[in-house]
Amino acid sequence: MATVATRVGRLNVAVEGSGPPAVLWHSLFVDSTTWARLRPSLAATRTLVLIDGPGHGRSGAAPGPYTLSDCAVAAREVLHGLGVTGPVDWLGNAWGGHVGVYFAAEHPDACRSLTTIATPIHALLPADRRSVRLLYTLHGLAGPRPVAGILTDALLGKGYGRKDPEAAAVVRASFVNADRHGMRQAIHSISLNRPDATPLLGQVKSPALLTTGADDPMCTPTDTATWAAQIPDGRSLTLPGGGHLAPLFDPHTADVITDFWTNCR
Repeated sequence: MATVATRVGRLNVAVEGSGPPAVLWHSLFVDSTTWARLRPSLAATRTLVLIDGPGHGRSGAAPGPYTLSDCAVAAREVLHGLGVTGPVDWLGNAWGGHVGVYFAAEHPDACRSLTTIATPIHALLPADRRSVRLLYTLHGLAGPRPVAGILTDALLGKGYGRKDPEAAAVVRASFVNADRHGMRQAIHSISLNRPDATPLLGQVKSPALLTTGADDPMCTPTDTATWAAQIPDGRSLTLPGGGHLAPLFDPHTADVITDFWTNCR
């Protein structure tokens, strides 16, 4: 484990594996523990740089409001701090995919490939915005525990937690244990204030694979295919699962990612 100073605060980073570098950035509300089932397979072919975003995991809150572009710069600062040179394969889940789009579009020299999992490229839709605002309010009034169960169901897909209680425990713990101020700051900065990133897609020059779960209501396969078509070397793929996080707990997802890394040029 290491802590690296960046423009969005001191970020906790773990490095493991061997081979060319790959950056992994998790979803909002959780942390890098959600990569646990994929890590052994991915680390067999890549040196993984796992970043806990500001206010998540062991990373503290940012010094103030921040943007997705700030997060992309922070990732470059992490790589510089670790002495990582050369372009990286970017793997991002939801929030991490948003940061990856900015990273690939604004820092093309640093990005070999881009893979996103359940990343809606548009800004929050009205219904989703209302849900996030309600969660933000309840989190502020009562803390994370009263809403952790509802959030876990939303992130994994309805009923998934009963089939895979270990996955549900990982999601719940990462949300409950996060820095409370940092979590609220993140919800406001990169969810409620998230812009539409569609104009950036044409600027992504690296090969890109945009994936989502078959039953993810906030990031549908149809939408994902439409966004991938706007990237010059983009493609899309549908994975099993209903929520933003479900594909991370399916070992098959690691095969999809490593195949893409191997075959993209």
